Amino acid sequence: MTKQLKIAVFHNLPSGGAKRSLYTYIDYLTKHGHIVDVFIPETANEEYLPLEPIANNVIKYDVKPSFFREKIYSIFSYVPAIIKKVSLNNVFNTEKKIAVDLNSSDYDIIYCEQDQFTMTPIIFKYLTKPNLYYCQQPIRTDKILKIVNNQKKKSSIFNNRLIKPFAQYFVNYVETRDYERDLEFAQYSTNLLANSYFSHENILRQYGKNAYVSYIGVDTSMFKPYNLERENFVLSVGTCIPPKGYDFLIKAIAHIPENQRPKLVLVGNSSDEGWVNYLKTLANRKNVKLDIHSMISDVELIKLYNTAKLVVYAPYLEPFGYVPLEAMACGTPVVGVKEGGVKETVQHNKTGLLTQRDEKSFAKAIITLSNNKELWNKFSYNGIKTIQSYWTLEHAGNRLLNHIYRILDNQDD
Repeated sequence: MTKQLKIAVFHNLPSGGAKRSLYTYIDYLTKHGHIVDVFIPETANEEYLPLEPIANNVIKYDVKPSFFREKIYSIFSYVPAIIKKVSLNNVFNTEKKIAVDLNSSDYDIIYCEQDQFTMTPIIFKYLTKPNLYYCQQPIRTDKILKIVNNQKKKSSIFNNRLIKPFAQYFVNYVETRDYERDLEFAQYSTNLLANSYFSHENILRQYGKNAYVSYIGVDTSMFKPYNLERENFVLSVGTCIPPKGYDFLIKAIAHIPENQRPKLVLVGNSSDEGWVNYLKTLANRKNVKLDIHSMISDVELIKLYNTAKLVVYAPYLEPFGYVPLEAMACGTPVVGVKEGGVKETVQHNKTGLLTQRDEKSFAKAIITLSNNKELWNKFSYNGIKTIQSYWTLEHAGNRLLNHIYRILDNQDD
């Protein structure tokens, strides 16, 4: 079955890896002759990798502003303007309107990504046409995430000993409500795709639903080796928040002898400023050179991938692990913590080294790869070949398309 499809895409994503993978999927589908129209509430991020140049149409729906929220949040300058403007109920009403419009359309299938406010979007509650849900991950309730998030060193009114108990009660209430809402909305979804077998297991565990794994891919026209001179720094990429494990990286690098110790360069699309300050203080105390960059261009990022000695990666239970693939596509070996989806993207002793979450073991792996040029070259070569043989956009798009045909075939049974 290879007929031309008419596909509607819904998303309410922020900037980040999920938006990048959606962008590549739409680009693949339209280039292979399928019609793809995108339906979004105005809260969706369309500044980062805008979809209008690659989709057939992008239809944006207004979200009714909330007068009360605008007034209350006007005093908080750090809250994004779009969040100040809308209430969640107004977002829900807009997504219901999108669903009603799609139900009366002639699209073959509705492809849905996650919602930045609720994880599983409420649109599934109202859709009657065939649909699929690319679920990057359920809401994460892992105990370790609560532990690492509590490490944040912040000075605010919420740390006041009189206010803190009430603030903690509020946080617990919000987390419970969000978890229950995500669980409820997920029950309306019928066809789920996951980005890794690790995510598949989390979906099965949390939602009680099966999800087929459909690995995403890397744009090898951009992320590729440029044969640039390697410099004495190691690179890690991801939002600058505690679960990304940057403090672990600093502590691990501190175990490397000073005469060999590389600089650590961090790149993120957004940051928690309190955590950034803590990392800078920690690095200074550990005598680790640290550079932190935010919102750099793809050109700058690809140059860093191509000049870094290694990419180091230590997030807690990362659902997939896209950063190692980008590194491998650029010929840069990876040292990672053997957790979550990273076990599926990095092949130990072939494209990189995976260790326990142990600072000294991680440091030893960095030293081993940095000092053994023959091993470094072997991993670099293997990484490039691995990406080209399995992880390109063409491979990923073909995997997705096969799942769409499978779902539509099952509709006829």
